[in-house]
Amino acid sequence: MSSRRSRISDEEINDLISKLQALLPESRRRTTSRASAAKLLKEMCGYIKSLHREVDDLSEQLGGLMATMEADSPQAEIIRSILGS
Repeated sequence: MSSRRSRISDEEINDLISKLQALLPESRRRTTSRASAAKLLKEMCGYIKSLHREVDDLSEQLGGLMATMEADSPQAEIIRSILGS
């Protein structure tokens, strides 16, 4: 097995950067238009961190909601079916 890494062309890097930029919401994309790859990666990291915070917040809210429901209530059954648990 070769330990040599294959090189990524500038064109492939530009394509990957464009794909990353397309993943950002429109509101964030405007601030990074024509931005350097480093700025885009920094913005993408910030966006991912904000998504993690949002998931944590929603999980906490859902946990609180589930704690107030009876385990066999129709609402709890619906939530469990949505979550696949």
